[in-house]
Amino acid sequence: MKKYGILLVNLFLLQCKSAEKISPSCYQGKLVLQGICMNDVIEAVNKDIDTSQVAVNWKNPTTGKSYQHVFALASTCTFPSNFKEGDSFTFKIVNPPKENTCAQCLAYSPTPTKKLYIEICP
Repeated sequence: MKKYGILLVNLFLLQCKSAEKISPSCYQGKLVLQGICMNDVIEAVNKDIDTSQVAVNWKNPTTGKSYQHVFALASTCTFPSNFKEGDSFTFKIVNPPKENTCAQCLAYSPTPTKKLYIEICP
């Protein structure tokens, strides 16, 4: 009986350990505006993101369309190029890289002033 108790405790601990691999800081996002030269706008779909990090309300000056809980993509070097407008994904907020090693064009599309570096969650 004692062996079963230890086995159950070990299974519980393993389950907790595997749950740690899925970051609790992952958010649901949606690519709402795919701008020229990776000037992308991402919406935080689950609204539990810190509102100081996103534009709670942003109006695209070109189209007049309004968006809520959005930010400009700052991590243009690592964002998957196969994502299209309307695609949903999970992401976590990361620190800016020490070096930017990818080439970027300088064409402009309007984006919110709030920018975040993100990484796609597995």
